[in-house]
Amino acid sequence: MSFTALSSTLLPDSAPPTVLGAAEPAASGTSIGTPLLWAVSIGAVLLLVLLDFLLTRKPHEVSMREALGWSAFYIALPVAFGAWIWSRNGSAIGVEYYTGYLVEKSLSVDNLFVFMLLLAAFAVPKQLQQRVLLIGVVGALVLRGVFIALGAQMLARFDWTFLFFGVVLLVTGVKLLRDSVQGNEHEIDISSMRSVRLLRRIMPVRDEYHGTRMTVRDAGRRALTPLALVTVAILATDIVFAVDSVPAVYGITGDPYLVFATNAFALLGLRALYFVLEGALSKLVHLGYGLAAILGFIGVKLVLHWAHGIWPVTPEVPTLASLGVIVGILAVVTVTSLRASKRAELEAAQRPTAGADDPDPEPEPARRA
Repeated sequence: MSFTALSSTLLPDSAPPTVLGAAEPAASGTSIGTPLLWAVSIGAVLLLVLLDFLLTRKPHEVSMREALGWSAFYIALPVAFGAWIWSRNGSAIGVEYYTGYLVEKSLSVDNLFVFMLLLAAFAVPKQLQQRVLLIGVVGALVLRGVFIALGAQMLARFDWTFLFFGVVLLVTGVKLLRDSVQGNEHEIDISSMRSVRLLRRIMPVRDEYHGTRMTVRDAGRRALTPLALVTVAILATDIVFAVDSVPAVYGITGDPYLVFATNAFALLGLRALYFVLEGALSKLVHLGYGLAAILGFIGVKLVLHWAHGIWPVTPEVPTLASLGVIVGILAVVTVTSLRASKRAELEAAQRPTAGADDPDPEPEPARRA
């Protein structure tokens, strides 16, 4: 299933609410996505992906100036689009869009952590890194398109989908929290990855990279390059992130078009954002705690929404309150992460290192006694 299939199955049945806080997280059947809007949006996404492939056609090391320029573009574009959504559809839809985008962008930073570890584990040359990242982004777009369509159909047919999505997010949040406490939330062992082991069994693998080629002929037999292995590894991780991110944004809005738009905008700028944040990613030491809290919060929100349909007295969390909670969590973990990183750097700088390389100095006479 591709993105083009979305417009034929996820068209609006009724007008969306326009009162702030009135829209429920899974108000399936209501969408602002007209056939024209779907077509223009999908066409714009495909055009931007094509542009990215053209930019990475000739492998080169990305400069900070280039990365900053494209990152600014990919942040300004969804912000401006959100302003258009707000002015055309009202404040409730606008808040849903910006909240969903913020959630997806936060989760995409976690994608970057994993991408960074995979690029390092496979020793991907600098000039090839942006091509690998772009393939990962395209794979994530396709997979999330599939999950968005499946999620919309489930929400439209089964009331228990709200509970199911909520439980998925709660379980994921607990796992993230446990991994963060244990300090292994971003550990990767490529030798244990099933996708990599399967490829090694099917075809021989060369040790060296050959530009952007996935396969080469070796002794008369076709062999994979390391680029093929890292590409498959990244696509495999895309599946895991799609399972988490799509239910998360469905916890904010039930509009399939907004789910699609927030996912697409959050992913399109990842290639450039990686090179901007490459050095800063390691400083976000508490991000795992923040994402665990966000996923747990949205999971509870979905469970409450499901319970409200059965027991109307059950309270629900308004979208505007969700936005405040998510912004607050991200602000807290960013500040605490930077403080913890700075404290660690100061402690490392103050740690004595002279005795590590120099021979032990002659003891003082007083010490001999």
